[in-house]
Amino acid sequence: MIKKILLAACFLGAQLSTRAQQLHVLKISNSKELQAFLRYTGKDIPFISGHRGGVNKGFPENSIPAFENTLKHTPATFEIDPRLTKDSAIVLMHDATLDRTTTGTGKVSDYTLAELKQLKLKDVEGNVTEYRIPTLQEAITWAKGKTVLILDKKDVPFEMTANIITKNKAEGHVMITVHTAKEARWYYDRNKNFVFEAFVKTPEAMASYEAAGIPWSHIMAYVGPDNKPELKPLYEQLNKRGVMCMISTAPTYDKQADAAARTAAYQAIIRDGASLIEADRSIEAATAIKDLVPAKSGKQRFFGKK
Repeated sequence: MIKKILLAACFLGAQLSTRAQQLHVLKISNSKELQAFLRYTGKDIPFISGHRGGVNKGFPENSIPAFENTLKHTPATFEIDPRLTKDSAIVLMHDATLDRTTTGTGKVSDYTLAELKQLKLKDVEGNVTEYRIPTLQEAITWAKGKTVLILDKKDVPFEMTANIITKNKAEGHVMITVHTAKEARWYYDRNKNFVFEAFVKTPEAMASYEAAGIPWSHIMAYVGPDNKPELKPLYEQLNKRGVMCMISTAPTYDKQADAAARTAAYQAIIRDGASLIEADRSIEAATAIKDLVPAKSGKQRFFGKK
């Protein structure tokens, strides 16, 4: 009897451990599904995009462990920062220099990939961790079936960005940040399956994307860092075109010292018309907007656990 009880306890412990490690994932397999996930319907599920991969204590920005830590709490996409090494590998690093986020010093571009892999990453408080600098290839491979990566514009040539996504057939789980319609057109001409996080902060910018012939089905709009009444007509025009809108709280509301004020700001962003929030505080922002998720949504099919 004692042996049976012990075996049952071990089995239950293993089950609980497995559940604890489950990740919230986005079930998106290809570009068409990504476009459907991002299409504004009016009954969408608001969600979080982790700025720099999410910036949470103990988990360095732009690292796969940081992505996984966020996904243990909430489904999310991740904005990440590709940079070139001395030997033309692509790694994830926000700054052009190593000092703030690693145990190294100097420019990323002065080191080979092998040299950078010897360094350790620091978390948001400057604590050295056991984690290493990932390559973009490692991130793309890891992300498939779990989340969507959004590549910010740093020092990687457009051609290299287009090639690595196409080579990996990753159009369904890797998006490209574009600042102008001209940039979007360059990518779209090379691969009609690319999907963009596009800077659309004004009616004039919106008109430029239409003039360039970029399908709105391929665009999620970044409208700026401030939640302000002036955005309402822009939301309306973009939503009519089926476009979701995003506010980044990283340079604004994430920096507020008061947690209650941050929560109120995150909630107001969704209530006032944005569909998603790009936040450093990815887990905190997700918790704040949890009660704003509609009881029923056709988008539920894209959310799951793994």
